[in-house]
Amino acid sequence: MIDPRVASICAEYGVEIVDKHRDPEPGQTRAGKTLERILRRYGEDHFRMLMTTVAETDNTKRYLDEPGLWAASDLIRACRGIVDTRTAEWLELWDRAPVSDLQRITRDLSGIIPQRYALGGMMYERIVRVFGPGAAQPDLFDDRRTP
Repeated sequence: MIDPRVASICAEYGVEIVDKHRDPEPGQTRAGKTLERILRRYGEDHFRMLMTTVAETDNTKRYLDEPGLWAASDLIRACRGIVDTRTAEWLELWDRAPVSDLQRITRDLSGIIPQRYALGGMMYERIVRVFGPGAAQPDLFDDRRTP
């Protein structure tokens, strides 16, 4: 049985927790136990920011799975200053990032590198591009360098 607080907060964000044996649709997740662990470990404020990040941005609604939820949670903790002071820009980044494509790529690493960490690293690289000291300078391998 899922913690009623988790189910209630998820419902506020339009996320339905479904049985582990179902193939989730956009806005559904099988990762109820993961969500319980995140709420228990980091508290309700963090949990609500996680839900805002993954449920209220365009590119994350399809993949509300365990590695994706943990990666987003890790990044919220790692980037707390950005999340707290530049929340709108944080959410815009998650709106634009190809999260579902990145999650598909990480599946190739399954059994070699934990998907949570691979996805977190790929997303962190994008966060640094937007918020880091070299944000105005395109990367050598970045498509933005061509007119």
